[in-house]
Amino acid sequence: MADASRILRWTGRRTAPTTLPASLWTDQLAGPVTPRAAVRGEERADVCVVGAGFTGLWTAYHLAALAPGRRIVVVERALAGFGASGRNGGWCSALFPVAALADEMRAPLVATVDEVGAVADAEGIDCDYAKDGYLRVATTPAQAARLRAEAGDGWLDANAVAARIRVSGALGGVFDPDCAALSPGKLARGLAEAVERRGVTVFEQSPARRIGPGLVELDGGAVRADVVIRATEAWTSRLPGGGREIAPLYSLVIATEPLPAAAWDEIGWRERFTLNDDRRLIIYAQRSADGRIVLGGRGAPYHLGSRIKPAFDHEDAVFEHLRHTLGTLFPAAARARITHRWGGPLGVPRDWTPAVRFDPSRGLGSAGGYVGDGVAAAALAGKTLAELVAGLDTPNTRLPWVNRPVRQWEPEPLRWIGINAGRLGAAASDARENRTGRPSRLGKAVDRLTGH
Repeated sequence: MADASRILRWTGRRTAPTTLPASLWTDQLAGPVTPRAAVRGEERADVCVVGAGFTGLWTAYHLAALAPGRRIVVVERALAGFGASGRNGGWCSALFPVAALADEMRAPLVATVDEVGAVADAEGIDCDYAKDGYLRVATTPAQAARLRAEAGDGWLDANAVAARIRVSGALGGVFDPDCAALSPGKLARGLAEAVERRGVTVFEQSPARRIGPGLVELDGGAVRADVVIRATEAWTSRLPGGGREIAPLYSLVIATEPLPAAAWDEIGWRERFTLNDDRRLIIYAQRSADGRIVLGGRGAPYHLGSRIKPAFDHEDAVFEHLRHTLGTLFPAAARARITHRWGGPLGVPRDWTPAVRFDPSRGLGSAGGYVGDGVAAAALAGKTLAELVAGLDTPNTRLPWVNRPVRQWEPEPLRWIGINAGRLGAAASDARENRTGRPSRLGKAVDRLTGH
């Protein structure tokens, strides 16, 4: 670990982004975004949180309430909400990516969905929060067989689904009341302002070079702290020692122009519940507060060496696939103008299971690996980290994702081969089920790889 005097002599600084990525959520922010000050020199804090996404900001928010006398500093490589927290599809759900832990995680995540809305209301964060649930539809016989077996008495037949929304080819579905649609950019930026009101100092434009016990080395200086929390999600792969902990996988999103009343009448999507179907190459949709369909999905390639570049945020083939999917599911929106296209990396651990970790003996903590279900999960993780740092024993600190073992990704090029083979396998299994109507054996293998 380098000492601070050496850090301050560095001259080769990375160029930190000075604007948020272009997206619908960025365009919905009130007024221009001005970067906060960067760290220059050495700062001293009781707690330093690295990363001003949802995990880091919620950690700071709750810790400021639990330990009001401590100096808490958040350092962010770009701007608050720059990463997945400000770019996602706007689902605040109780979903957990791994079936084996989903039941144990369900109740705290359900409570967190409500808590996010309550905090937004209490802090005056107008993030277009609407808790109208989540509808998962079946659009092939194979999907219907899986969902019906999973849903039991909760299965909705085609007529019941059509009463909520008219999705072309829907054979039935399952409704989950514990999901809210929101504008993640508004929530992330509003949460950064809320933590500042609680006395937390937020630095932007401050990329971390190295994170270790007691010291965070930055391009422009350093922060010395008794406790260091790493909340870097997909960007963990760019830190020393993090290259095999998290794989950055890309998810891309499109948004239509505001649809006319006649189109909404034809679609029948009156409430703002979120929506997807049971394909393996995941899609996700919401009706935005200003009357657009926002549709996202996987399918972009994983890049060798866990590379992250702005150019990877745009894949024309994936955008075209999403456009086609939009028209297939909602013919009334098939000719709607696409006003926004964007994307970004999300963090995926080797076993597809998010984790919260804290070692009080070293003063080091971390959380992440949400596999795309991070809006509520990051809020719960942040609250849990705050309780762990404060030395509390709570139901949150005893959840099964706390201090679970880390499994490393394979070295390259095995990682590149395996991840992209899984992506292609998911697409191939979807295509086969669409063509034959029968469950795909290849799809079952993909499910085992991802914990479903």
